[in-house]
Amino acid sequence: MTMIGFLGVGHLAAALLEGLLAGGRPGGDFLLSPRGQGAALGARLAVPVAADNRDLVARCDIVILATRPRDAADAVAGLPFREDQLLVSACAGLPLDRLRGAAAPARLCRIMPLTAASLGASPTALFPDEPRLRSLLAPLGPILPLAREADFETATVSAAVYGFAQALIARAATWQAAQGLDPATARRLSALTFVAAGRMVAESETPMERLLGELATPGGITERGLGVLEEAGAMAAWEAACAAVLAKLRGSD
Repeated sequence: MTMIGFLGVGHLAAALLEGLLAGGRPGGDFLLSPRGQGAALGARLAVPVAADNRDLVARCDIVILATRPRDAADAVAGLPFREDQLLVSACAGLPLDRLRGAAAPARLCRIMPLTAASLGASPTALFPDEPRLRSLLAPLGPILPLAREADFETATVSAAVYGFAQALIARAATWQAAQGLDPATARRLSALTFVAAGRMVAESETPMERLLGELATPGGITERGLGVLEEAGAMAAWEAACAAVLAKLRGSD
């Protein structure tokens, strides 16, 4: 049996754990840090809690680090890592070199899942590729291995875009409700419209420009709306927001 420990138990760890349990992994395969929300989450999901973080590392084969990035190095310092262990960092903007000394001799990997992992719907960036993690994380959604750590921060911007998309869904739903549409219908319609757009792009090999061109026909409603967005600088603002996130991840903001 492979034991998986969660070092740092907040909303992201909870989403990962819920998705893994829903995917059929038994609760006895997991061990939670007693700090943070560990005790409460363990009680809610019937997952055991370690005596302390040393106990967690000593008993687990894979340790998922999901602390706040600024706390990560201190969280792993002095713990009894082994050569056959995986330490998997889910800390945004934290290069592996920042953990390597404290976590030696464990093998290090990075992942960047979304909270949609709880639904089995999270794309998860992975570096470096690791077969054990592909197998473990498969119930959470598609795994996207990256060849270079330099690409990981760019890929992590998608975690912020996930939030941007939810903000747009909320604005669309609120606007439709203000026009008289039933609020529950507006929420569901707005959310599922974004899901539909994402699936069309993700599940088609048609170039994105062509897909959009087929929607934005001359004189049509999509062309009209996109024109307003362009004139208002919305697309440039979107790119600026992504650039600001990337700068923060790289520590240069």
